Amino acid sequence: QVQLVESGGGSVQAGGSLRLSCAASGFRYSGNCMAWFRQAPGKEREGVANIYSSGGIIYSADSVKDRFTISQDEGKGTVYLQMNSLKPEDTAMYYCAVEIDRFCYGLGTAQQYHYWGLGTQVTVSA
Repeated sequence: QVQLVESGGGSVQAGGSLRLSCAASGFRYSGNCMAWFRQAPGKEREGVANIYSSGGIIYSADSVKDRFTISQDEGKGTVYLQMNSLKPEDTAMYYCAVEIDRFCYGLGTAQQYHYWGLGTQVTVSA
């Protein structure tokens, strides 16, 4: 079955960095739209960045474009989110998601993704 397992979250001070990982299994890694979303308490789940697993086409939210970088290791079936210059407003649960056999047409919405990980918490203190 499809499994997405996130790791790498934690607590950091503003200006710090974290690297999130999402290990994918249970499906062919190539040819899918892999994404990172986040959800803060009381807010809707929002897209952070996504990447097409067979070509590396990338979309990022404007709020993170100069600070966060999505990448992948196709051989390991793993997607990463490097987060630099973290701000308190980046505090959220971060989720990995995949839409299988689908190209990434823009960042998309949460409703467009059928498979999700359980998330990893990122907390940024001022």
